[in-house]
Amino acid sequence: MRIATFSFQGRRHVGVLSSDATSITPFALEGASADVGALALIDAAAAGRPLPATVGASIPLTEVRLEAPIPRPRRNLWCVGRNYHEHAKELQASVFKDNSANPAAWPIVFTKVPECVIGPTDTVQLPGAAVSQQIDYEAELAVIIGKGGKNIAKADAMQHVYGYTIVNDVTARDVQMRHQQWDMGKSFDTFCPMGPWIVTVDELDGQHTRVRCWVNGELRQDGRTESLIFDIPTLIETVSRGITLHPGDVIATGTPAGVGMGLSPPRFLKTGDTVRIEIDGIGQIENSFA
Repeated sequence: MRIATFSFQGRRHVGVLSSDATSITPFALEGASADVGALALIDAAAAGRPLPATVGASIPLTEVRLEAPIPRPRRNLWCVGRNYHEHAKELQASVFKDNSANPAAWPIVFTKVPECVIGPTDTVQLPGAAVSQQIDYEAELAVIIGKGGKNIAKADAMQHVYGYTIVNDVTARDVQMRHQQWDMGKSFDTFCPMGPWIVTVDELDGQHTRVRCWVNGELRQDGRTESLIFDIPTLIETVSRGITLHPGDVIATGTPAGVGMGLSPPRFLKTGDTVRIEIDGIGQIENSFA
């Protein structure tokens, strides 16, 4: 099932996408339930409640505006750095130069604030040269937690997954390096495009899919999730060590090689650029930068 949050006739709705991805049928959600987007369905599933009924006729996808499936996560998104071998190599002289630990020992985990989430076609706002001059893209598969828990064992981790979506972990590289930690350079307003919808775990195996990214039509990133240094069960086990995960939590799993900082010379984003990310089995998001 593909679950989308969308605006139609001035109101937010949550619906299920048709099998051919040309129309969407709203669920019977009103008021506060619709306002939280797909979180309403994730919470219902976690509580053992059935899906709400669908109402009305299907709406052509061309007549709605897709929003982030979880428009405002309840808390920071969990994110993982240096999680594809080739990406770690391309940045080993920059953001990883002071990390002398064994790169295969533990995942690098940081967060992005929920307020940075925007929709799959929304515009990313560049912060201005006085704030950052090195804005970069990172195409990532994101895991949506469906069943909460603490100290989740790797062997049980996939039972806690609700589904998957796409995020662009937009990053201010100079800010990331200046502060010697990552949250600030990752959390600027609009720095987390998400969507276009959530694909539930019964329809997609996130451990076997392909992540690609184009900048202005040029293919920059192309990697498979089989190449993750730390796989999805390991990430869930790690993040939940001593920390309770909740339904609706988002874990971005890392980005393949090909980011702007890793090119020679580096190529950062500027006004007018467009970044398109596609993940097999999910779909695509495309955002302009201004």
